[in-house]
Amino acid sequence: MLMSSILGENLFDEFFDDFARPAKRTVKYAAPAVMRTDVKEMSNGYELNIELPGYKKEDVKAELKDGTLTITAASKVENDQKDENGKYIRRERFYGNFSRSFYVGEHVEQTDIKAKFEDGILKIYVPKKEAKPVVEEKKYITIEG
Repeated sequence: MLMSSILGENLFDEFFDDFARPAKRTVKYAAPAVMRTDVKEMSNGYELNIELPGYKKEDVKAELKDGTLTITAASKVENDQKDENGKYIRRERFYGNFSRSFYVGEHVEQTDIKAKFEDGILKIYVPKKEAKPVVEEKKYITIEG
């Protein structure tokens, strides 16, 4: 007869994992350690595909500041399990914030960047823009005489 642990898993699972059966590891609340990103260069810009599985559109923010595009994703998961008397059997919480920054150039404006979140993937389009050369004005001082 096998005994159950408080968390509802078999008490001897970890002991026997190294033997005749493969290890059973279930991670229910883990978020990715990094935002996996594919960057594709096109003739007129760049397309970023950022994988954010388990996140919703309202959990994701994109900010452009001083030529740096920063993507932030925040997650909050709470799981309360109670017995028939209303006492907690298990309470688990996961709170996570991830961010990633990309330098896109100070000449790129916020209105130039297009973003779409669909099926756990954030697609961002950043156009290629040439930096406008700064024309130095010559300022002469009037010499009286």
